Amino acid sequence: MGKEECKTLLDALNKVIACYRHLVVTVGGTSDSQHLREELKKTRKKAQELAVANRNKLTTLLRDNTASKEDRAEYERLWVIFSTCVEFLEVDMKKTLEIGQEFPLNVPKRYLIQSGMSGGTSAVAARAMSAQNMKYEADSNIDVADLKELENEINQVGELMMEMEMKVNVANWTVEAKQDPGAELKSTISVGASSVGMISVNDETKSACDPTRVLAVVIFCAFLFIAVILAVLVIKLS
Repeated sequence: MGKEECKTLLDALNKVIACYRHLVVTVGGTSDSQHLREELKKTRKKAQELAVANRNKLTTLLRDNTASKEDRAEYERLWVIFSTCVEFLEVDMKKTLEIGQEFPLNVPKRYLIQSGMSGGTSAVAARAMSAQNMKYEADSNIDVADLKELENEINQVGELMMEMEMKVNVANWTVEAKQDPGAELKSTISVGASSVGMISVNDETKSACDPTRVLAVVIFCAFLFIAVILAVLVIKLS
């Protein structure tokens, strides 16, 4: 039961961090706005809540001396994935802080990326928050206050990572993966390649049996046969 709950929490954390990374890409671009900064704030707070829940659950399971060897190996594997997710979150939060400081909203617009595209990002944040409607309350100076709050949250994530290392001693290099590196990617490629191969074979078969091509081949052979006969007659007459 605990294992499945950990996997569910970890999957939710992974999705929220992925949504946060998607939003970070638009900071400093033509889609940057107070609304975006608010969405980033809500999404990263959701990620931090899930991170704390994951840490508490995994810490309890890893400290359980009654767990079997197989279960502990699975908990350690989940712990490594979890710690990697938290590291990604910290990196993206630092990136948001740096770009936000370079491109504040309360100064004349100068975009980091001139993509020529603009649009809302509510859909991405809404998926991360698991909410149908995200309420947004604009703040005239949200970027200044938010960047200060973001800086404090980065320190909190750093402290969270330190606590993780102190409470549970799991060396990443001692954890064995369940499958070879890139196995999922290779399987996807092989499936895709086989599918393409089957399609190409089917296409070749269909093209070879195409009535139009068959008729063209027959006509060409007939003309070739007539040309050979005429050539032989010309040689005999000469």
